[in-house]
Amino acid sequence: MTIGQQHIVDGAHFAFTDRWGGVSAVPYEELNLGGAVGDDPASVRENRARAAGSLGLDPDRVVWMNQVHGRDVAVVDGPWPRGEDVPAVDAVVTARRGLALAVLTADCVPVLLADPVAGVVGAAHAGRPGLVAGVVPAAVAAMVRLGAEPGRIVARTGPAVCGRCYEVPEEMRTAVAEVVPAAFGETGWGTPAVDVVAGVHAQLAELGVVDASWSPVCTLESRDHFSYRRDRVTGRLAGYVWLEPSDDGS
Repeated sequence: MTIGQQHIVDGAHFAFTDRWGGVSAVPYEELNLGGAVGDDPASVRENRARAAGSLGLDPDRVVWMNQVHGRDVAVVDGPWPRGEDVPAVDAVVTARRGLALAVLTADCVPVLLADPVAGVVGAAHAGRPGLVAGVVPAAVAAMVRLGAEPGRIVARTGPAVCGRCYEVPEEMRTAVAEVVPAAFGETGWGTPAVDVVAGVHAQLAELGVVDASWSPVCTLESRDHFSYRRDRVTGRLAGYVWLEPSDDGS
């Protein structure tokens, strides 16, 4: 199997999956990585193992979230203990090199962050509610408390619904734009829209994160990616971020 997009910047690894190379059946075909969308749990475990293996990761050393469209952030130094509930958070950060953080999406914006100098990484789930709530600024603030500096942070956002496809009622667009003006959008057919990707990147710029780029893929338009807005019952993509261990293994 292959991962849709992956690259390395100064020892920081960023990867985003597409929907292919897994074992899930319709309507989750193939590489569904979401464990709470109705798919067979055994298929999800196999898919997560395949995705991790293709990246050279131990699937048991990947930190996942119970995402709820909020702004809470968890600071972690290892995977959640087996048998315990995964906390309801929409961002995780760590100063543990080699520990991979994962974020699930199917139209929302997966935000991956790394300060290779400080040895700090973060992953955030930014849908429309999370954008307004400020999950990205909260994630960056948590990284700063661990020693990161915004000007050193490398940010990558993955496949997400684009601003020209994310149609919303006028009152919703107005409410979002009152908080994040850059998210004001219009669809390709001239109706109100929210551009969550533009909003996320505006927030990053305001925070002083200058090395930030985004995927050109619109999940709603791409049949190679899961889209909740297009299909409703569907799988989830994942974004992964981690730092190479230092020479002494730490």
